[in-house]
Amino acid sequence: MLESLKKMFSGNEGDMPVNTGTKPDISRQKSAELYEKAKTYFPGGVNSPVRAFKSVYGTPLFIQKGDGCFVWDADGNQFIDFCGSWGPLILGHNPAKVREKVTEVMQNGMSFGAPTALENELAELIIKNNKHVEKIRFTSSGTEAVMSAIRLARGYTGRDKIIKFEGCYHGHSDSLLVKAGSGLVTFGETSSLGVPKSFAAETIVVPLNDTEALTQAFAQFKDEVAAVIIEGIPANNGLLIQDAAYIEFLQQICKDNGALLIFDEVITGFRLGFEGAAGHYSAKPDIVTYGKILGGGLPVGMYGASAEIMGHISPDGGVYQAGTLSGNPVAMAAGIAQLTELLRSGFYKDLNNKAAEFAESIQRFATARSYKFKVFNVGSIFWFAFTDKDKIQCAEDIDPASMEKFKIMHRELLNRGIYLGPSGYEVGFVSAAHTKIELEKAKRAILETLDIVFRNK
Repeated sequence: MLESLKKMFSGNEGDMPVNTGTKPDISRQKSAELYEKAKTYFPGGVNSPVRAFKSVYGTPLFIQKGDGCFVWDADGNQFIDFCGSWGPLILGHNPAKVREKVTEVMQNGMSFGAPTALENELAELIIKNNKHVEKIRFTSSGTEAVMSAIRLARGYTGRDKIIKFEGCYHGHSDSLLVKAGSGLVTFGETSSLGVPKSFAAETIVVPLNDTEALTQAFAQFKDEVAAVIIEGIPANNGLLIQDAAYIEFLQQICKDNGALLIFDEVITGFRLGFEGAAGHYSAKPDIVTYGKILGGGLPVGMYGASAEIMGHISPDGGVYQAGTLSGNPVAMAAGIAQLTELLRSGFYKDLNNKAAEFAESIQRFATARSYKFKVFNVGSIFWFAFTDKDKIQCAEDIDPASMEKFKIMHRELLNRGIYLGPSGYEVGFVSAAHTKIELEKAKRAILETLDIVFRNK
C-alpha cells in the first residue's frame, strides 16, 4: 500500500505530453496560477498529498463549485464527478436537505465544546439501524476514529500488538502508517519520516487474502495481539474485494486467539448499505469505525462497539480519548439529514443497481474489444483496472506499469468532462445525484477514452 502511495506522489509536476486524443486539452490557466500561489503557502501546494496530481498529467484542478453530480473548476470547466470528495457525497454535491439542516443549525452557533441534543439524535439514528454497535463515540475524522479504536482494543485486551494488512490504509496515525518488511509475517517498517521504529514494531503486517500468513502471525505472537484491523472492503489501494469465506476466517481466528476484529468502514460505512461492509458480509466485527458519509461532507468520524467494550472508554473506563470538536453541532446536523435520506425505502437498491449497470456496460464493451481492462464493482463503488485478472484481492496483484494507461485515461476523461480521483489506485463513487442521462454521457466518454488508451499502447 505505502509503496503505491509513494508512486502516487512522485510524478513530474506538469508533465504533459503532446495530446494524441480527439479532444483538445481543457484550460487550466487559473488553476495553474492558483497552484503556483498555493505552493508558497503549503508543502507541495496542497493540504493532502494526492490532490497534487503527481500521478496524472497536468497541474491540479482547483474546484470552485459543486452541485448534484457536477463540479466546476476555477477555469469554468464542468465535470461529471465520480470522486465525490473521496466518498462522503453519496447524495451528490450540495443536496438541499443537508444544506437546509446545516443552515438551520448554524443560526444557533457552530461550536460549544459541550453536549447538544443533535449528538443524541444522530446516535439514535445510527444505533437503531445498525446491529453492530450499541454505543458510539464521535470524533472529528476517520483517522482519529481508527486511532481511538486501536487504543480501545489495546486497553480492552491488555495487549499491545496490532495486525494489519498490506494494501489497507487506515489514516496517518503512527502505529498504522507502516508497510510490510521482507518475509511472510513481519513487524511493520516505518513508511514515513517521523514515525518511531518502536511504534511500528508494535504493528505486524501480513498479506491480504492469505490465511497461512495470518495463522502464522497468531502462532508467532501468541497472546500478544490486541486486534486485527482491516478495511471493510479495501478501497484505498484499488478495490480489493475479499471473499466471504475469508471474512469468516478472520472472525474465527480472532475469536480463537482472544483478539478483537476491527472493521475500518470509513469508506464502506453507509456506502454499501446502512450497515456497510459488516452488513454486506453478515459479519460481526468487535469494533467498527466510520467517517466520510457520516458527516454529509463535513469533517466527522465515529467508532462503536458493544456497550461492554465501549464501557472501557473514559469517563466510564480507563481508555482516554477526547476532542474539542467531537460531536460538533454543524457536523451532526449534516449527518442527521444525510442518514435520514439513506434510510428511505429502496435507496440502496436503486443506487447499487444503477452503479452495477454502469460498471457492467463498460465491462461488456471492454470484453467485446478484448481490452486488458476490468471494472471491479461493489455497491456504488467502482474501480478501473488495466488488467486481465478476474479478481484482484491483494496489493501485489496490481501492476504498477498499468498506471501509465490510467494517466492517459484520466487526461482524456477530463477533456470530455469526466472527473475521477487523480490516481489509478483510487476508486470511484456513484451518487444518488447521478441520473441515467449523466451516467450514459460518462459511459460514452469512458468507451471513447478506452479506444484511445489501447490505440496508443
